[in-house]
Amino acid sequence: MSHQSNSTDGYLDMGLLRFTTAGSVDDGKSTLIGRLLYDSKAIFEDQLEAIETTSKQRGDENVNLALLTDGLRAEREQGITIDVAYRYFATPRRKFIIADTPGHIQYTRNMVTGASTANLAIILVDARKGVIEQTCRHSFIANLLRIQHVVIAVNKMDLVDWSEDVFKRIKRDFTKFASRLDNMVEVSFIPISALVGDNVVEKSERMPWYQGPSLLYHLETVYMGPDENHVDARFPIQWVIRPHSDEYHDFRGYAGRVAGGVFKPEDEVVVMPSGFNAKVKAIHTMDGELEEAFAPLSVTLTLDREIDISRGDMLVKANRPPKCDQDLEAMICWFSEKPMNSRGKFIIRHTTKETKAVVKDVKYKVDINSLHKIEDDLEFKLNDIGRISLRTAAPLCYDSYSKNRTTGSFVLIDAFTNETVAAGMMI
Repeated sequence: MSHQSNSTDGYLDMGLLRFTTAGSVDDGKSTLIGRLLYDSKAIFEDQLEAIETTSKQRGDENVNLALLTDGLRAEREQGITIDVAYRYFATPRRKFIIADTPGHIQYTRNMVTGASTANLAIILVDARKGVIEQTCRHSFIANLLRIQHVVIAVNKMDLVDWSEDVFKRIKRDFTKFASRLDNMVEVSFIPISALVGDNVVEKSERMPWYQGPSLLYHLETVYMGPDENHVDARFPIQWVIRPHSDEYHDFRGYAGRVAGGVFKPEDEVVVMPSGFNAKVKAIHTMDGELEEAFAPLSVTLTLDREIDISRGDMLVKANRPPKCDQDLEAMICWFSEKPMNSRGKFIIRHTTKETKAVVKDVKYKVDINSLHKIEDDLEFKLNDIGRISLRTAAPLCYDSYSKNRTTGSFVLIDAFTNETVAAGMMI
């Protein structure tokens, strides 16, 4: 038995990389994910047999690996992929979660959703088409969402005779476009053929001019800096726990997930927005008390004095407080089929807090392809991205999205239909 627990320990200690894949329709995204799962032995025998049979029935030359990820049968037969699908797999080096988002233009909002928690983005480029509008759109979104690592996977190299010149031209074109983006820390270019497997899991024999790693090796070894902000302490209160039982008659705990920084017993904390202060008495979990809590742990804190605290309040440390304001500046991506009513009433959901909000001003929209600001057409339609000013009924305690993805993001909900109409990033 001990042997088994040791192997699980190793698995639990492995790093986790969340990555998102994006590309336009038919760039081979499903085939690429299928190839990663297939060549890294992350699928079951019966799945493999099923797709081999289906491939034969359809008359496909090779095993159609796209069938692995295309999910629902009816959807597969119509040839469309919808919404965001999450896949899990692991190699001996690392665990992975893939957010697979559709490539069609009308699904920009899905890419925003799938990419919002990713550490890395794979953007597929068809070697025959080069850098197209969709490539720019996906790169802009990855940049907006502060995804630090981007891989440009130049796919279908088999259809351009494994040409180094084609690869170099795409690299040059993309580098020129990306020079106008401000957040990309690292961009890697990898020439691949998802269909036949070159440079996906195994190094390619057919492109000796490419000296870099295969895609999977890059995913396994890319340096993952700490994604969370461990400097600014943030603890949005999700629930106030008062058991009302004889055993825990006086217990009052505050449950939530740490959104930044580190909390320890005896730490001085301030309750926002009220400004009351207290000391952390203890940090409770299901498995007992902890000496410290950091993002993204879910814990219950108890304090050394009784203060009026409710859901939506935030515990912080006085030396680095968040901004607390009713006037907010943000970049948003519009999710709704109905255009934004600039005088519309919204509910803003930010960490664990909900309050009413109105749009005070629309500053500009972004033309995703040229990165120019559009200031003459300010009506937000489905998938539009741009900058707005909001006013909220109660103050929100937030950080800029660049400092903290959790306390810097929010969604807007239509107050009448309850539809989520936009996702936003605080500036």
